[in-house]
Amino acid sequence: MTEPTLNMPPMKGRVAFIFDEVNFDVDQIVGVKNIKITDVAELAQVAMQAYDPDFAKSVRPGDLLVGADNFGYGHPHYPPMKAMRHLGVTGVIAESFSPGYWRGEVSMGFPQVSCPGILGFVQRWDEIEVDWAAGVVRNHTQGTEIPFEPLPQADAEMIEAGGLVPFLKRQAAQQREQKDHAHVPGI
Repeated sequence: MTEPTLNMPPMKGRVAFIFDEVNFDVDQIVGVKNIKITDVAELAQVAMQAYDPDFAKSVRPGDLLVGADNFGYGHPHYPPMKAMRHLGVTGVIAESFSPGYWRGEVSMGFPQVSCPGILGFVQRWDEIEVDWAAGVVRNHTQGTEIPFEPLPQADAEMIEAGGLVPFLKRQAAQQREQKDHAHVPGI
């Protein structure tokens, strides 16, 4: 796999929460009983109540979540991460991800970073940065950095585009442009 060229700005924020449970089911973020709520503001109100009742008051735009191995295990449902995005969380960094969860969130344009060793690298509320170009997570609070696994090219492009639909629209426009240039006389 070649390393993708990313034109995305670094993600900078605080570690808003660390999910240290292996095989963490993200449905627990909003609670299984709330999984069918469709109003994202209502979802955000119930998010994290079992873990930190003051989470919604503490989280700031740009903050990130950190997870253990196989983060997102279980049936991939979108409401928990919709609630997190509504609260300002901009991405997830985990030791590894459940494939179904990864695919669903990347297709929504929500950045996911696979970074073995991340649990021992950060503490809650540390100021961190994901530097896409350098391929590292920097912990500004502790003055350290750790490499993350490169994203597959299609996933990188999908995140950069803002999700699957914008990615496909971009590809279609590029193909039309190439086709138009191929049929222009004199070129």
